[in-house]
Amino acid sequence: MITVAVIGARGRMGREVCAAVEAADDLRLGPELDLGDDLDRVGEAHVAVVFSVPDVALEHVLACVRLGVHCVVGTTGWTTERLDAVRAALHETPEVGVLVAPNFALGAILLLKFAQLAAPHYESVEIIELHHPNKVDAPSGTARHTAELVAAARSATGRPASPDATSTSLPGARGADVDGIRVHAVRLRGLVAHEEVLLGNPGEQLTLRHDSFDRVSFIPGVLLGIRRVSAEPGLTVGLEHFLDG
Repeated sequence: MITVAVIGARGRMGREVCAAVEAADDLRLGPELDLGDDLDRVGEAHVAVVFSVPDVALEHVLACVRLGVHCVVGTTGWTTERLDAVRAALHETPEVGVLVAPNFALGAILLLKFAQLAAPHYESVEIIELHHPNKVDAPSGTARHTAELVAAARSATGRPASPDATSTSLPGARGADVDGIRVHAVRLRGLVAHEEVLLGNPGEQLTLRHDSFDRVSFIPGVLLGIRRVSAEPGLTVGLEHFLDG
């Protein structure tokens, strides 16, 4: 029986995670923590799930590592510097596993794998991510992660940058540049979480798209992370690393 603490328990995803843990036969819901609660209580759990806001998520993850608690992190907005801070903390507790997942929807992870496979075979690749207007980061962590892995797949096969003759544009018109891949962010009321990878060659286009219509779509991935993270010490970025186990 795995005891699970939830940090950000009163948020939308936190509430979903609490309900899913309570419904699982092999999991037990431990401390439900939110703003102002004593973080040291996380030490009562084997695994902590973090869905707090980006400004405090690093503090929460470092507290879990300090207390020897494995961590599954769904908060977005992770920079290289923040990930490096987690790696440094893990040197002191190398037996602890931390999973930082830009997206927990299994379909989104499969889209990422399909995009990596397809990207070297197309001249052009661009990414569009679409989310609700309450999302605080742009582009999304999922889109950034997709762009980074797509760029690496293209570089490994010697594929040059996508052709683009743009010489004049309004600021932001061509989206963000993530390792040479253009990423466009849409914020629209009524959306939840959506991503498109557009790939083009002369005479053809391939579109890969994933849609999350409800936050419940993230729960199977969160549960997978909870069950696997203790077997993967150190920092893992991306749920795709757990899919084959």
